[in-house]
Amino acid sequence: MAVAAARYGRRSAVITRTGQDPFGEYLHDALRGFGVDDRYVTAVPGLPTPVTFCEIFPPDDFPLYFYRFPKAPDLEIRSDELDLDAIRSARVFWVTVTGLSQEPSRSATLAALEARAKAGITILDLDYRPMFWSSREEARAQVQRALGHVTVAVGNLDESDTAVGERAPRAAARALRDRGVELVVVKQGPKGVLASDGRVEVEVPPVPVEVVNGLGAGDAFGGALCHGLLAGWDLERLMRFCNAAGALVASRLACADAMPDAAEVEAMLEEAVNAG
Repeated sequence: MAVAAARYGRRSAVITRTGQDPFGEYLHDALRGFGVDDRYVTAVPGLPTPVTFCEIFPPDDFPLYFYRFPKAPDLEIRSDELDLDAIRSARVFWVTVTGLSQEPSRSATLAALEARAKAGITILDLDYRPMFWSSREEARAQVQRALGHVTVAVGNLDESDTAVGERAPRAAARALRDRGVELVVVKQGPKGVLASDGRVEVEVPPVPVEVVNGLGAGDAFGGALCHGLLAGWDLERLMRFCNAAGALVASRLACADAMPDAAEVEAMLEEAVNAG
């Protein structure tokens, strides 16, 4: 997602951890190559850099296999290592539900959110992955600790259910806003995306593409969301741009390498309008 934002000319950085191994060093090189600041990426001695495999069954089945044993180093982020000044000053700060799944990352995530105090655009990615949690109820309890500290929540229907116990898009959006979230984005798969900020509600259909690999489409959507929010776009334009960015990556085999620039997204939007 940081790569996607960088493709639009945004300055982006990642707070994460790797193993102290050659693969971890490679990731530093890759981030810098993509234009992402790697100064907050640190190594954890004794843990391997994790890998994930994606199986590809187009158009809608892309199971992921995570190899994060004995523990993923990104869950070893500690509160006392955070650059809170950088976190407070970022125009967009994005955190994930996976970061809440274990300590010390959980406490670090909450400490970062508390220090930020809903400044600027503070986004929670409701990326619930059941294999990282003992139960949906445990995840819900931790997600709800974070919701009061963010201005934007983004997730699909199942993730919204994990967050607030609602699977219907509008009910989920209302429940998330009742928790203090200003802008809610609910992804509905083939039905498109619903977004609500309490004043305006839009529902935008997906951009039709031949799906090659769904991995990375959500990251493309997220990077586009950051870009459009920073640009101050109206909600409908923002959602159409995000949808098109996600569709472009879904139509490509790669993930980070496949992230589009603004001209590619605009060209897809124009093509979709002309086709309609």
